[in-house]
Amino acid sequence: MRVVVDASIILAGVLEETDARIEPTGRHIREEGAFAPALWWFEMRNGLIVSERRKRVTEAMTAQFLSEISSLPISIDRSPDEVVIITLARRHRLTVYDAAYLELALREGVPLATLDGALAAAARAEGVPVLSAEA
Repeated sequence: MRVVVDASIILAGVLEETDARIEPTGRHIREEGAFAPALWWFEMRNGLIVSERRKRVTEAMTAQFLSEISSLPISIDRSPDEVVIITLARRHRLTVYDAAYLELALREGVPLATLDGALAAAARAEGVPVLSAEA
């Protein structure tokens, strides 16, 4: 089953952060595929540029990582439901950006893969499974 993947969990992989959910999620995405809202493209690149500025990655590492993620079976969604996103943002005090991930998971009827605690809590409150190390 595909999942909705947010930038936090993918960026954690390139930044080599330790979290038990990273590798199982990466394996799941490679095997099953994933969805992401259109803003994911920008969030990924912004996270990498910020990481370059903080000297956590080099330009070469950014280029390599972008090449690697381009081969992942991640479908970019460009059909968000504005009313649902705004409602979710208000209900759970999320950013509109985070609510876009949750709206997509709800619309597609798939789990959400995230390291963002507030987004994970909102997903669970909406009945959306959150991908964990056991997945």
